Amino acid sequence: MKTFYTPVNEIDRKWYVVDADGKVLGRLASEIARRLRGKHKPTFCNFQDNGDFIVVVNAEKINLTGKKLDDKKYYRHSGYMGGIKERTARDVLAKNPGELITMAVKGMLPKNKLGRKQLKKLKVYAGSAHPHQAQKPEQLDI
Repeated sequence: MKTFYTPVNEIDRKWYVVDADGKVLGRLASEIARRLRGKHKPTFCNFQDNGDFIVVVNAEKINLTGKKLDDKKYYRHSGYMGGIKERTARDVLAKNPGELITMAVKGMLPKNKLGRKQLKKLKVYAGSAHPHQAQKPEQLDI
């Protein structure tokens, strides 16, 4: 059986709005990553970007289970000796709530050019307003 390859001009990309109010971070991120990749479509092809656009609103109201707000750490390194920086999930949520969802989804996408291209189709906003009304996004219940 041959792999089905959708021509680029025939890819049907839709826009969806996801309300993150009261949702658990990991469960929400896994469904968003699945839709960004296009795995929910019968035309899925692992080397082609045929996923949809996802707009996440109310990112500041996301939930983490257990004690993850204080125990979960995010690290980055400057490249210099002793240059490791550490932030808790509570700090990230207070400073930039959209970054928390973006980092969770980024970890679930492929680590290559295709994954970076798919991540650009994710739009995250802290409040309930977003500037993508012109695309007529549909409500997506997760």
